[in-house]
Amino acid sequence: MEQRSFGRSGIEVSRMGLGLAALGRPGYINLGHQQDLKKDYNVQKMLEHTHRMLDTALAAGITYFDAAQSYGKSELFLSDWLQKKSDQIVVGSKWGYYYTADWQVAAEHHEIKEHSITRLNAQWPESHKRLRPYLKLYQIHSATFESGVLENRKILERLDEIRSEGIVIGLSLSGSGQKEVLEKALTIRVQSEPLFGSVQATYNVLETSVGEKLKEAHDLGLGIIIKEGVANGRLTSRNVDSTYISLLEQIAKEYSSSIDAVALAYILSQGFVDIVLSGAATPEHLTSNLNAMDINLEKKHIEDLLKLKVDPKSYWSERSRMQWN
Repeated sequence: MEQRSFGRSGIEVSRMGLGLAALGRPGYINLGHQQDLKKDYNVQKMLEHTHRMLDTALAAGITYFDAAQSYGKSELFLSDWLQKKSDQIVVGSKWGYYYTADWQVAAEHHEIKEHSITRLNAQWPESHKRLRPYLKLYQIHSATFESGVLENRKILERLDEIRSEGIVIGLSLSGSGQKEVLEKALTIRVQSEPLFGSVQATYNVLETSVGEKLKEAHDLGLGIIIKEGVANGRLTSRNVDSTYISLLEQIAKEYSSSIDAVALAYILSQGFVDIVLSGAATPEHLTSNLNAMDINLEKKHIEDLLKLKVDPKSYWSERSRMQWN
């Protein structure tokens, strides 16, 4: 698989990565998640399944893996697998949310946000111990204005200390305000140096509002990671209720491929994108996602796909109504 320089970090990464949000816990909002896991949530079996997914990804050329402490046991599953792998692997993790579902599919709260210096100082040593020497990227999980994390000097200075250890500091974005939060993040400096070396954002054919700001960030030297490229399953064959699927099906037929691969190929066609994450929870879905690497979309198809974009508030409102399963 093609490797690419991750911003100005000096790190080489695969164009596609594997995110562990759907692999490290029983419940998630992806369409059909319970079918993917066959409703078998035994910890040991989920560990073994995750390791098979990681093996499949690595064999396909994926070298970037993305986790977070709020993704259940994702860091632990990944840590166990990393013990026998090569130095070429790059891992990113996140802090600021913690897992609260107690290994249940149905829970009042699956994860709770806490962007505090206390939470950072608790989670960083745990992630570092589990994932070193592969952990190269540490991200604020879903940075927002409401949490105040981008104005908390104690947190920003602590992140700068972590950066001094050779770690790229990033932030992930979520919600209809992604563009504005990223705009603020690009102005943040500690000791006269820009703090952030990467950003992870939701960007797909439905939600393109942060695109221009991501391009600006890329031009400034940040590494760009795209999450939710298939919109938690809404841009796959599992979504039978939406009008936009027919266009994706039509384009997919022209490339003898799948809806999800076309959706991801659109993202890969954007020059500012370094990594597109697959959120697959089965080898079959991962293989389907990887077909995006072989699709070179024609200009007319890119223009057609651009017509599918929706208002960000509508997109995030629909996402908020998706059921954990």
